[in-house]
Amino acid sequence: MIKYNIPFAKVECGGNELKYVRQVLASGWLTTASKAFELEQRFAEVVGARYACAVNSGTSALHLAAEAMGIKKGAKVFVPTMTFTATAEVLRYLDADPVFLDVDYGTCMITPEILANAVRKHPEVRYLIVVHYGGQAAEMGSVGRLSRETSSSGILEICRKNGIKIIEDAAHAFPTTHCGRMIGSIGDATCFSFYANKTITTGEGGMLTTNDRKIADRARVMRLHGIDRDIWKRFASKSTKWEYDVVAPGYKYNMPDVNAAIGLAQLEKYKELHSGRMRCAEYYMRHLNGIEGIDLPVVTRHMEDHAWHLFAVKVNAHAKVDRNKMIDLLGLRGIGASVHYKPLHRMTYYKSRYSLKTHDFPVAEKIWKGTFSLPIYPGLTKQEMVHITGTIRNLLGR
Repeated sequence: MIKYNIPFAKVECGGNELKYVRQVLASGWLTTASKAFELEQRFAEVVGARYACAVNSGTSALHLAAEAMGIKKGAKVFVPTMTFTATAEVLRYLDADPVFLDVDYGTCMITPEILANAVRKHPEVRYLIVVHYGGQAAEMGSVGRLSRETSSSGILEICRKNGIKIIEDAAHAFPTTHCGRMIGSIGDATCFSFYANKTITTGEGGMLTTNDRKIADRARVMRLHGIDRDIWKRFASKSTKWEYDVVAPGYKYNMPDVNAAIGLAQLEKYKELHSGRMRCAEYYMRHLNGIEGIDLPVVTRHMEDHAWHLFAVKVNAHAKVDRNKMIDLLGLRGIGASVHYKPLHRMTYYKSRYSLKTHDFPVAEKIWKGTFSLPIYPGLTKQEMVHITGTIRNLLGR
């Protein structure tokens, strides 16, 4: 019998990663420089954004976006409860307050209907962080050439009608397409994560994209101590003047060139990596379909529009075992699994600070009790997927 050891996530580094890292090492300058700026330019071109700002994490991108868009002390911001803590914690950095929203069961995201109800209940809220869950875009609406043009009753239209600014948390959503446009070119600002388990990686890193020059300029200044120029040029050129000014109390969020070098190599093959993830998703959809004990992810558009960062399924009321037992049993059979997510209304800090009650988030509660994520990455073999799907059928099938 074959003994399996299938990790939940596995990085694919079979391209120019080592070559580009060696170029950085040979340059004698390891922090932010030409590789980071090249990554910004190429990433912006791919997603169709005017500006991109490379940073050291997706969390940093969210923080910079929120600060650049004017979120201040006392501001209230709509946030889905079904997300990682970074989405909400950056608001607390600014002494602003998240207003948590329930989500749709099939997609694990907010919908136009959920947002519209929230706006009626909280008309004072002027910001939204929308999370594109698992690699699929939320229902933003049919977008025109400019980010402020919409032609359907989606999230964008609701926000524009009510004066709500939008930050897109796209940590899961590269390369995700929505109505013919790449995520990264639609909302006021979009934030990507390049963490080690993401669809492309820099090890640690992230990217902010926007079509608004003021947001881009502010983010670039604030990512490195509030300095008014690209400080690396002081060291990289003999002709550049040394003097600089600090125009705001900024942060230390810049992306080093070593990380950017890895990102450039990953970006070169993003289509190939995406095809590999989609191959896994299609296999799972075919071979897990019809199992009474689980609910598969709901795909609202074409498979290829989805980035497939996650393949999250939900154990339902017909299952023979609960979610926690299921993960344990998969582990015993050499299959790594994870949970995305324990909703934020259940986290001690948010629950106590905002007096949150589980009964106010019935859908997220249902998701949380059943959800677990399967391995999905380009290097996953057919034999491994046969083992994964066969194991789930044996554990849950009737």
